Amino acid sequence: MTNLKNRGKEASDDALFGTAKMQFKLKEAVTDMHYFLSRGYGEKSTLTLVGNRYRLNARQQQAVRGMSASEQQIENRKSKEIQSQDLEGKEICVDGFNVLILLESTLSNAYVFKGQDGFIRDLSSVYGTYKKVNQTSQAIEIITDFFRKEKIKKAVWLFDKPVSNSGKLKQMIEEIALDNNLNWEVQLVNNPDKVIAESDYIAITSDAWILDNASANFNLMKYVLAQIDAKETVIDL
Repeated sequence: MTNLKNRGKEASDDALFGTAKMQFKLKEAVTDMHYFLSRGYGEKSTLTLVGNRYRLNARQQQAVRGMSASEQQIENRKSKEIQSQDLEGKEICVDGFNVLILLESTLSNAYVFKGQDGFIRDLSSVYGTYKKVNQTSQAIEIITDFFRKEKIKKAVWLFDKPVSNSGKLKQMIEEIALDNNLNWEVQLVNNPDKVIAESDYIAITSDAWILDNASANFNLMKYVLAQIDAKETVIDL
């Protein structure tokens, strides 16, 4: 599995997200998105409308989409959120690429975005191939510490089978679990989202569709960000 350096920022990101002026514009866009989504307008058409209104480029629109949710979605997701003190003896299902890449991005000081639902999202994606970065081991270490500290009974990691290198990542996580005596199971499946949403396990993800459809969720990034110093690149509008 080839190693990239970081999951970090793109060259233009400081200009797109880092200034007070830009953050005000993004906040206005998210407010408008929330208004329309709460009234039943479609996400795609609303994003186009709002993106044009505030002259946002594709990357900024992606961030606005990640931060926006309807009132109903926010209430639904929060009503199913499990608190850390209630995790002991429970079983969790980790949305593998979603969680790892988000942690890697945060540890790389890339911009990440706090949604109206309280969940953090990033701008990275897998594009058919997963490449390890310098922060991959640290990201897994954070999840190991969390798993032990909260005395979780079992974790099932799910990765997209079609993604290149998912097999190597599975092997790496299984070895870590074995070395550290962790009750972890790693599966490669064709549609992790559906499997997580239909399971009885607590979903560990920031994927909006899974959060809408899963029976319970835990906000891992909120938990992690309370413990690591990454505030400069966490956009919280």
